[in-house]
Amino acid sequence: MLRYLLPIAVLVSFGAIPPVAHGAPPFELKPVKVDLPDNNTMFPAGQNSDAINNNCLACHSADMVLNQPAMSKQSWAAEVSKMINNYKAPVAPEDVGPIVEYLAALKGAK
Repeated sequence: MLRYLLPIAVLVSFGAIPPVAHGAPPFELKPVKVDLPDNNTMFPAGQNSDAINNNCLACHSADMVLNQPAMSKQSWAAEVSKMINNYKAPVAPEDVGPIVEYLAALKGAK
């Protein structure tokens, strides 16, 4: 007899569960407009500015680099090397020296 009561108890318990509300709106994605600052700033003109503008602006804004603390020429060389080796920055090998020279002249430690 217990064998017949178990299926009936299961059916009754499912009947006690409230049905899912059919009037709930489906999940909807809405577009969001984000205005990013227009940053067409180039590095200040000077000797070797073409090298840094042609290689570094692909990943960095000039402001981001220019807001870094002043560093020695060796530190700037290490930073440029880190960008190339760790982050795979596509810097032309012949431009590495001019970039370091530019940064050391503009943002070198005094």
